Amino acid sequence: MTVSKTKRNIVLGILFFLPVAFLLMLYPAKHNYNPLDIVHEGVSELEGFYELEGDSVQLKNHITVLGFLGENPMDNAMAASNLKELVYDKFKGFKTFQIVMVAPTGTENQIKQLDKEISTYEDLKFWHYVFAQEGEVKKLFNSLKSDEALKSDLSTNNVFIVDKDLNQRGRIDGRDKKETEADKPQYSVYAYNTIEVADIKNKMSEDIRILFTEYRQRRKGKFDDSTTRRANDLKQSNE
Repeated sequence: MTVSKTKRNIVLGILFFLPVAFLLMLYPAKHNYNPLDIVHEGVSELEGFYELEGDSVQLKNHITVLGFLGENPMDNAMAASNLKELVYDKFKGFKTFQIVMVAPTGTENQIKQLDKEISTYEDLKFWHYVFAQEGEVKKLFNSLKSDEALKSDLSTNNVFIVDKDLNQRGRIDGRDKKETEADKPQYSVYAYNTIEVADIKNKMSEDIRILFTEYRQRRKGKFDDSTTRRANDLKQSNE
């Protein structure tokens, strides 16, 4: 009887302490991640832009994926489709998340055709198309940091992550673990190529997830803000 009771207590103890031990092992890893760097500050707000339905769209106070479809939006249907399936569908339920696609005035009918093609009749509530004159489109793009210039038709395959405070987010050191261990040359990530599925599915999705984690920890008062320091380091290195 005593032996049976002892065995039962041991089993109950193991069942109780195993989950606790597991959580304790996870706890340091939960907070031990590299925040998404501020790679550029002062992204322009969408002043002078309009949406098809006349609604107001702003970057401020949103986590935004920002893209440029150019004068021939249907030529970028594959890029838009990749973005919809691999990013929008994954994060559309998160508060303040949005995708904003920029196009020059005069492309409204093409945009309607593109939207019909990628939406499959789904209500893209957090996906916005905004329009402006060529000068305003260029001004917005030039407020971003990019390794590649905007094409002559005002388009690019790259999209950018902009945080709630109009800071452009990315990676000062964009190398993954394998590249770092192999001592590959350091490079920065300012944008994400929507044609490269692996770039969108892996690197960009992970970076957006990290940014949401940062804001969640900010709300809980657990975030150690070192991104500004890293942004200043980058700025100094470019001087």
